[in-house]
Amino acid sequence: MEKQHVFDEIPDYLDGNLNDAAKTAFEKHVENCNDCQSELEEMKAFLNVLDEDVAPPSNRLKANFEAALEQEKQHQGKVVQLESKSSSNWTGNVLKIAASIALLVASFQMGSLFQQRKADADIAQLQDETNQMKQTAMLSLMENQSASKRIQGVNYIEEFEQPDEAIIQALANRLLKDENDNVRMTAFDALSKFTSSETVKNTFIDALGNEKNPSIQVALIQALVQIQEKKAAEPMKKLLEKEDTQPFIKEQIKAVLPTLT
Repeated sequence: MEKQHVFDEIPDYLDGNLNDAAKTAFEKHVENCNDCQSELEEMKAFLNVLDEDVAPPSNRLKANFEAALEQEKQHQGKVVQLESKSSSNWTGNVLKIAASIALLVASFQMGSLFQQRKADADIAQLQDETNQMKQTAMLSLMENQSASKRIQGVNYIEEFEQPDEAIIQALANRLLKDENDNVRMTAFDALSKFTSSETVKNTFIDALGNEKNPSIQVALIQALVQIQEKKAAEPMKKLLEKEDTQPFIKEQIKAVLPTLT
């Protein structure tokens, strides 16, 4: 039995809480260990002092004690009572210390959690404000009188992983209404990355019915066939009927139209 274990078992031994085997092992160890004998005797002496009957104090001594106690209460705000003997008091103190440590750790963890949440909220707010600034700049450029500025605004789409409906609609307006072929083609390229959007699908169908530039027409046809948009069949048939539709456009439509019907 290790010395430290014997020290821990002294209160239980004195209280008679050890079983026969543990008690025998304890006593055998103490017989051969001076340190344990000394610790045991000191504990016995301490408990004997607590067990001694103390004569009741005189009225004068009692009055002086109460006066001193009242003064101490005013200074300290509370009175710390002496715990009663027995190993249970030791256990109680240990539990109180453990509870205090646990409370301290929990408080630290909660504080760290709240700080992290606040930091995350601040970062999210900053990111949102940054996106709003980018979106404002993008929409403003797309309304510029200069075609190069409008193209620059359309290319701002690269700054957004998931553009909102306002941005998608602004790009759709460039594809459907912009007078410059290069701006419309750039708008098509930007929108082609978001063909899962119903707005984009409908925009491509509308654009196919109105577009005059053959290059953009081909791009629209290929995109609609790639996503297998069945509603694109009707505007393609109308292009076949138009006299001004380029022959190679008609040939391409004839080749892909069966896949949509």
